[in-house]
Amino acid sequence: MAEDIQLEIVTPERYAVSESVQIVMAPGTLGEFGVLSGHTPFLTSLQIGKVHYKDSSGKEQVVFVSGGFAEALPDRVTILAESAERQEDIDYSRAKAAYERAQERLASQKEDIDYARARASMQRAFARMDVSQGGGTH
Repeated sequence: MAEDIQLEIVTPERYAVSESVQIVMAPGTLGEFGVLSGHTPFLTSLQIGKVHYKDSSGKEQVVFVSGGFAEALPDRVTILAESAERQEDIDYSRAKAAYERAQERLASQKEDIDYARARASMQRAFARMDVSQGGGTH
């Protein structure tokens, strides 16, 4: 069995995750990628989505991330995220309300709407809702 690797998910405010894990899957801008111990080093940007990993006991864990960067090394994955929230810290009803507000803004057809910002808000809210409901655990 492969050795564990260290996973660090860091935001400007705090460490969201710092633990030894078996595997990490993350939302790269060119698609989801996975990292096991001994992986070839690389650096990539991240899109809004979920990082899922198996902790050292083999239990699946899910964390919402809002963009940022990931560095994979043979013994460590470091994710520098704009924001990150563990599954148990996400309030589904709050995320759903944010999603609905973003949908309303996009549907309003007003000229003063920042559509890119509203779409990004809707994408973040949708990803939070997905993660809070167990989103995509394998």
